[in-house]
Amino acid sequence: MTATATPASPRPTAASGGPGALRALARHRGRLIAGGAALALVLGVLLLGGGSWPGSLAVDLSGPLGRTSDWIIDNRDGHPLFLYFLGHVSNAVVVAVRAVYLLLLALGWAGVTAAAGLLAWRVAGVRLALTSVVAFGACGLLGMWVPTMQTLALMVVAVAASVLLGGALGLAAGLSDRMDRVLRPVLDTMQVLPAFAYLLPVVLVFGIGVPAAVLATVVYAAPPMARLTALGLRGADAGVMEAAASLGATGRQRLLTARLPLARKELLLGLNQSIMMALGMAVIASVIGAGGLGDRVYQALASVDVGAALAAGVPIVLLAVVLDRVTAAAGARIGAAPARGSRTGWTVALAVTAAVAVAGRLTDRLGWPDAWTVDTAEPVNRAVDWMTAHLYSGVPVVGGTADWAARFTTWVLNPLRDGLQWLPWWSVLLAVGALALLIGTWRTAATAVLAMAAIGVLGVWDPALDTLSQVLAAVAVTLVLGFALGVAAARSTRLGRALRPVLDVFQTMPQFVYLIPVVALFGVGRAPAVAAAVVYALPAVVRITAQGVRAVDPAAMESSRSLGATGRQQLLQVQLPLARPALLLAVNQGVVLVLAVVVIGGLVGGGALGYDAVFGLAQGDLATGLVAGAAIVCLGLVLDRVTQPTQRRDLAGKGA
Repeated sequence: MTATATPASPRPTAASGGPGALRALARHRGRLIAGGAALALVLGVLLLGGGSWPGSLAVDLSGPLGRTSDWIIDNRDGHPLFLYFLGHVSNAVVVAVRAVYLLLLALGWAGVTAAAGLLAWRVAGVRLALTSVVAFGACGLLGMWVPTMQTLALMVVAVAASVLLGGALGLAAGLSDRMDRVLRPVLDTMQVLPAFAYLLPVVLVFGIGVPAAVLATVVYAAPPMARLTALGLRGADAGVMEAAASLGATGRQRLLTARLPLARKELLLGLNQSIMMALGMAVIASVIGAGGLGDRVYQALASVDVGAALAAGVPIVLLAVVLDRVTAAAGARIGAAPARGSRTGWTVALAVTAAVAVAGRLTDRLGWPDAWTVDTAEPVNRAVDWMTAHLYSGVPVVGGTADWAARFTTWVLNPLRDGLQWLPWWSVLLAVGALALLIGTWRTAATAVLAMAAIGVLGVWDPALDTLSQVLAAVAVTLVLGFALGVAAARSTRLGRALRPVLDVFQTMPQFVYLIPVVALFGVGRAPAVAAAVVYALPAVVRITAQGVRAVDPAAMESSRSLGATGRQQLLQVQLPLARPALLLAVNQGVVLVLAVVVIGGLVGGGALGYDAVFGLAQGDLATGLVAGAAIVCLGLVLDRVTQPTQRRDLAGKGA
């Protein structure tokens, strides 16, 4: 009997459209994109030539925006919109901030300190209570008690409004798919918009003062609350929700008894993030009359007074640390059974606070005693003067900080800027689209290309590429240092513990504070702006990198050790590949944070879009400032899209 051969089933090919072909296409995605980009490059050279963005494709908005600005200024005191709506909003903000400020003054320094300590004790324990007391005491010792209370009053009102606004938006997005789709691009745009760009529109509408500062802070701090509220509501346990529905609960009852309780952790995390962003914005808003600690920092920046800036910057950091730790501790305790005597403890805390406040009023000791203040500005300035005299220039062999800044500008910033501005405009769009497509989807690439093209249409192509060159240089330095420190901290417990308090301080320091020491050391120009951006973005990159490397599956590490891999091989072949999502997130966060400070670097000679934004704010020039702000938003969107991996259904997944 002869064996008959069974015909082999044909292998799927690209022509047959089988799953194998789809997987092959997915596997060669990068090569296909590179080939398409190369073909487009050749066609661009032949058809479009070179040069900067064509003037014929730009739109001059100075006329319409100038007329809009003039209309706002002319009608701010007489139009019904301002008289019967915006005027009432402004008055309500002023009354609320003043009421909170007067309450803090009525409690006195002892009452406020006691209230802070007792609140931290009830929420987070004795250690954080002592930290809170020491933090508020340090604010008084540094002679910053009154500015601290001014900032705290503005913070209370701004955070309350941010939580209400963000919570309402998050509630709508969490319960409605349509609203979620509508709000997502809006929140994306608000997240990448640097804080400085919020100031000009509110100043035009409300003028210089507390209302503009509070409302700018509210708009800046509301998105994290909205995002996390929506995330918590959408992530509610489906089994619990189904059980509530089966018991006949209405939609309102399910929301109040199931969805919101299950989302408590996300809600408190949103509160924490809103507080931190509001504190940073409250300092920046000193430029438009917010007062408080931010005003002291801004005045010190104007006179390059490092000692005065540090005296105002330390209370800001202490406030940020206390608020961050208290809200984080409250979030960690959610879901735990209430301790015995919890209600009695709160009653005792309120009674002690009231007794301390009354005692301070009866003894007429509401204000911080002048005899208890310490002058730190003079010794700090002497140290800075010594550093400037000995490190600024003339250091043998290595050169001084001014020499480093000049070389960095000459060898890195100038060639990078000139190279970007030399590239044909269409090649920049092509590169942006290819990068976004490699890391995301066609929709991501289209968004990035359109955002970059909008910069050219606005007529600020060259300044935007100048800003981009500073961002790229700062991001490169940040990633080299951040990845190295993050990996070292993840692999060494001792180094991780040593770095944690340093990163806490640097991460809570407002952006303005970084500009003063770098100007003292490096002078003015683009290099100081880049240096400040590196220092500001570095803590986030280090933290995310360390967390990603630590989170690598221990089984994978044990398997590699059993195969005889060295520590270096484990790092390069196991830990870093498995930590790739965290590393990409670190890149994305580093880019966003760097852009924020590079823009503020316009105050210290950074030029480009940052200078235009500062100039527009200082002169009330809506055309210059708003166009620069819009270009900054577009640049932020481009950088966010080309560095943020997008969830996508790969071709192989479709064919499976």
